Parts: sequence; structure tokens; C-alpha cells
Amino acid sequence: MKIALLSYSTKPRGGVVHTLALAEALAAAGEDVTVWSLGRGGDSGFFRPVDPSVRVRIVPFPDGPPGESVGARVLRSIETLGAAFAATGAGAYDIVHAQDCISANAVGRCVRTVHHIDHFTTPELAACHERALVEPYAHVCVSRTVADELADGWSLPARVIANGVAYERFAGTEPAARDRWKNRLGRYVLTVGGIEPRKGSLDLLEAYGTLRARHPGVKLVIAGGETLFDYRDYRARWEARAAELGVEPVVLGAVPDDELPALVAAADAFAFPSVKEGFGLAAMEALAAGVPLVVRDLPVLREVFDSAARFAGTPEELAAELGRALTEPDPARRAAGRELAARHTWREAARLHVELYRSLAGVRGAV
Repeated sequence: MKIALLSYSTKPRGGVVHTLALAEALAAAGEDVTVWSLGRGGDSGFFRPVDPSVRVRIVPFPDGPPGESVGARVLRSIETLGAAFAATGAGAYDIVHAQDCISANAVGRCVRTVHHIDHFTTPELAACHERALVEPYAHVCVSRTVADELADGWSLPARVIANGVAYERFAGTEPAARDRWKNRLGRYVLTVGGIEPRKGSLDLLEAYGTLRARHPGVKLVIAGGETLFDYRDYRARWEARAAELGVEPVVLGAVPDDELPALVAAADAFAFPSVKEGFGLAAMEALAAGVPLVVRDLPVLREVFDSAARFAGTPEELAAELGRALTEPDPARRAAGRELAARHTWREAARLHVELYRSLAGVRGAV
């Protein structure tokens, strides 16, 4: 089959990581795959090299006018990607599979992966989000919890196909690479995803204030954070609260892709306090690396991680569970985490996607 996978960004976000890994696994299975994306900020390629078996089409997306709103930027993103795809790609594929709201709006009727369901108040974003759910003719969700939310709220059925994880990449890091991070940072709790509301960053900061009083030598390290949205106000509140608490987390920003596995593997614990998730790929990578994991007590994270993680609701509980993760070795939980991560392969995810694609051959809307 000729398959187009579409993403809104070339930056290292969970949905983009998913898109590239799925594309490479599909190509390894013998499918003809092209990944389309917008090239923001002058990007001409993705944040990491892509296997040459996958074609890559980057659509230039120049910066907008000063003061451009998020809503206007989203609409311009949809228009830019949609025009390029319509001009050269729309009729060339058996399956067009959008991985996010922007690309789903850009191509219209398609297969859509719903990683998680957002709730926007900005009118443009709310309308785009709604269209990106109801217009696709088939849906994939990366967890049963999100599929149930889609069914309950929109009466839309979805095929559940879990994320894979690059197990060997995170489980087999070089000791010297881990030591470099240890020598630089000492003991640390790591979170990946940046500082933003959905990631529960303020709650984690509060938890760290409590944790640091009990474990003064432990740092909080925050990696990642590339986003389409403007979280400057939230970031300002976060920085003000850090000053009030007298703590100085280490904010790394985007970490080069080849350095990320060692950063994860060298952590003493991994915090994942998101208030909204569809699967938790970064947390699954931490399990692959054998790092103790503490996650927000959400139904979706209970579904995905079960006994492999520690769960916490409030900042106080998060601090307590992180403290236990730092001081109470749990070999059985660690082994369960590695086993869970090893079961989630991109090869199996690709096989299930191919099965879905072939079942859609006669569905109206498929080419």
C-alpha cells in the first residue's frame, strides 16, 4: 500500500516520535510510506534522521506576523499543509493517516489517530478539534481509555493500537554516556515534556519543594518542551513559584535525540504528573531504561502501566511516592516495568495498522 502519515511538526513531541517510529516500522514491513509535516522555524527535516526507506515531505512554514495568535497560527498551519498536500499528494495514496488535529483538518476525510482528547476554549481551536474528530472515516486510539472517551462523547468507534517503544535504545545505553549525565547533574528526578499545563508542571514543582526538604541533594531535571502553544503566562507562574519555594530546577529544554536515552537511564526516578495523556510514551521509555516511575493517578495511566508504576494524585502524594522511589529499591516492580516496555514493539503496532488499513479498502473515503 501507498501510505501517507501526516504530522504537524518536525520537533520531538510524543505524537511526532510516534509518527516516525510507525512509519519506519511500516516501511520495514514492506509498505510504501511517506511522512508529511510542516517545517516550522526553517526546519528542512525532523529532529532525528529518518530511515531512508521512508519518504519525507517537509512543507515550509515561515514565521507569522508579530503578535500572531495561537488560533491564527493553527488556521495558517492547516491552510499551508492542506494546500501542499492537495497540490502534490492527495490522490497518490491508498491510505491517508493524520496523527493530530492540524493534519486531520488539512486533509479532510482520513484515518485519524486520537492520542488524547483536548478541550479548548479558543473558538478556532475548538472548531478545529471537533472537525478533526468527526470528519475522519476511521479512528485509532493508543489506549482503551481514550477510545472509550471518544465513544462516549462522540459515538465514534476506534481501533485500539498501543504505542511501541524503542526498547533496546533505552535499555541498552552505554555506561559512559550515563556517567556523563550523572557527573553533570548528580542525583536527579527527571521529567520529559517541558513546562506546560497538560504536563502538570506546577504540581511537580510543589512536590519537588517538599521532596527537596527531605532529600536536599536531589535535583529536578526537566527536558523537552517544544510546543505549538504559547505557555509564557504559565511558565511565568511556574518560575515565580519556584522562587517562592526556593528551588532551582534544571531546565534543559530540547535534548539531542542521541543523548536522550542516557539522560533517562541515568535518572534516579522519573516523574510523569500529566493531567491529560493518551498513553505516556516518555514514561514507557523510562521503564525500558529500568528507572522507577511515578505517574499521575489517571485511568489511562492505570490502564497502561498497572503494577509497573507508582501512582499519585496530589503534589503531597507525588512527593511521597518520589521519595519512596528514591529510597526503597523495588526489583520486582523494575522487572515488571522492563517486561511491560519490551512487550510494546513498533513491529506489532505496524502489523495492527496494516491489518486496519486493509480492512478499510472498501470504506467510503479511502482511495
